[in-house]
Amino acid sequence: MSRFPTVGHLISWAGFCPRLDESAGKRRSTRTRQSAPWLKPTLVNAAWAATRKKDCYLRAQFLRIKSRRGAKKAILAVASSMLTAAYFMLRDGVEYHDLGAHHFEQRDKEQLTKRLLQRLRDLGVAVEVTAA
Repeated sequence: MSRFPTVGHLISWAGFCPRLDESAGKRRSTRTRQSAPWLKPTLVNAAWAATRKKDCYLRAQFLRIKSRRGAKKAILAVASSMLTAAYFMLRDGVEYHDLGAHHFEQRDKEQLTKRLLQRLRDLGVAVEVTAA
């Protein structure tokens, strides 16, 4: 892993980061670039498999991003996370440690509460909130 100074360099080389193609304030395509014909498809297939495992960080990440950006962008984000984990495992010689499915909920409970209340309001349900 010494070939790549940072994990960002590896992700960019693998073709998982979107392009920033903007001119005069107008955004153009943000498609990811092509990469090695074996690396990107293999990681994407592994990411699809990882999202089907219950109670894991990668599934929670996929579901979280999928609701906002769509399944294809979410799967690229999961594959990028898997490559990031592999980078640090190989560089530092440590084992993989799953953060768990509830990582995002514990990280931002207030934001989650606000979003769920807004979702209920959008569905036409009036809710009164009291602290537990």
